[in-house]
Amino acid sequence: MRGFFLSLELATVLTIAMALDSSFVIEQRSSASSRLTPATISTELGPKLSANSSIFAQNDPRWFNATERWQAYYQPDFLAVVEPSKESDIPIIVKFANSHGIPFLAVNRGHGSTKTLGRLKNGIEISMAQLTDIKIADDEASAFFGGGVWDGQVIDSLWEEGFVTGTGSCACVGVMGPGLGGGHGRYQGFYGLIIDGLISMNVVLADGSAITVSNTSYPDLWWAMRGAGHNFGIVTSFHAEIHKRTVDEWYISEFVFTQDQLESAFEVLNSQQQNGGQPKELMNYGVFTWSSEFSTTEPIMEVFIHYIGTAEEAAPYLKPFQDLNPLYSSGEYYAYPDVLDATGTGMNSPMCQDGHTNMQFPFGLLEHNISATRQIYDYYREITTSQPLYNQSIVVFEAYSLDGVKAVDSASTAFPHREDNILCDVLVTYDPDSSLDAEAIAIGKHITQLWADGQPHRKQHIYVNYAFGDEPLEQMYGDEPWRLKKLRATKAKYDPHNAFRFYNPII
Repeated sequence: MRGFFLSLELATVLTIAMALDSSFVIEQRSSASSRLTPATISTELGPKLSANSSIFAQNDPRWFNATERWQAYYQPDFLAVVEPSKESDIPIIVKFANSHGIPFLAVNRGHGSTKTLGRLKNGIEISMAQLTDIKIADDEASAFFGGGVWDGQVIDSLWEEGFVTGTGSCACVGVMGPGLGGGHGRYQGFYGLIIDGLISMNVVLADGSAITVSNTSYPDLWWAMRGAGHNFGIVTSFHAEIHKRTVDEWYISEFVFTQDQLESAFEVLNSQQQNGGQPKELMNYGVFTWSSEFSTTEPIMEVFIHYIGTAEEAAPYLKPFQDLNPLYSSGEYYAYPDVLDATGTGMNSPMCQDGHTNMQFPFGLLEHNISATRQIYDYYREITTSQPLYNQSIVVFEAYSLDGVKAVDSASTAFPHREDNILCDVLVTYDPDSSLDAEAIAIGKHITQLWADGQPHRKQHIYVNYAFGDEPLEQMYGDEPWRLKKLRATKAKYDPHNAFRFYNPII
């Protein structure tokens, strides 16, 4: 199957941004921090870290791989990379940075796309690259994970042992970065969001203290970090549920439609999504994209049906699409780890390649307004036809199954958008060129406004992991007044100087 669906759910970040207000730093340190160099960081901090830890700067051959990001627009700026070999090193690094008044950023796979990350200047990158251990617990109902694990690694490792767990959909993205913002994924119909499977997290706070956060230990922080966690700490390791795999193969179908079939295809999507009530085994995805294999004159629409089960069980959901006489259709069985490559979200897929400008503009829907969707397609076609520099861009419609998500009380976590049935996203992609940035932002904003116009009686919902970075906080963290009030109270308690302010900060 030559699927090209570019799921973005885990085209998101294990990036927890932190910096310190000058009020947090002892006054006499300010002159010292202004003279801080990579060499002094290495000399002063290096001896305090565990064996096999490393510190390196821009002249080191490791620098490029350690600092290259998926989103080339408005990136964080670093003096040095510190790569700890043990999670116990991270409190030492944080305390060192505090003593010199310099910002720091914990980086796993570098997929954070929000422009707020670019506010970090002259800081320390804390690379999570060595913190990737996975250990299945004796009860075989949970496992312990290093803070640097990523989706493909976790999926492959657990599958070999006969287990699955909640992760995102893109092999190259870290687990906990998206998890801190909720964490959509292919198994959420069964087990909920990534945050819903967490049992505990080991967290380093802004002052360098290391704590374990769970339902019974720091319960206020436990609530806040599951949905707004980038604002509160670095997760150095975590304990999460795992589950015996129930099927050995998924049945994956792909359909390609021309633009004149758009209305019919989206009517089927709305029917199958049943206001979020589709079977937990079923996931629907759609994408507007260019494919020269099918057309050189207009974008196509691809629809992907993931079914956790057999072709016979999937057949009732496939037939309505087949009846539309698609330009192309296919269906094939895949073991779950192979689904990622088959649907364009594997390690070697375009979605996993760094170095492009990738601006994201998300929107949450209850159902597709088909008239608005037609306007979006026509606008996308107009822009990408008249300006081919943008024709790597895509418009995505993700309809994960929701049984497991909606089974969790919305008030029990900081994640605010459990009622959303469809996660939409505009990904404006092009080779880095600052002269295109302003127009690219305008394109993304125009499309999200079309979604908003299509549901005028509903407040706008923005998935924080896909946020561009200038959206109102109420759209990202919830429009019920009590949510931001509770988040800010927790913030004042655990981070009174707003150290964690670089990833869509709540204040």
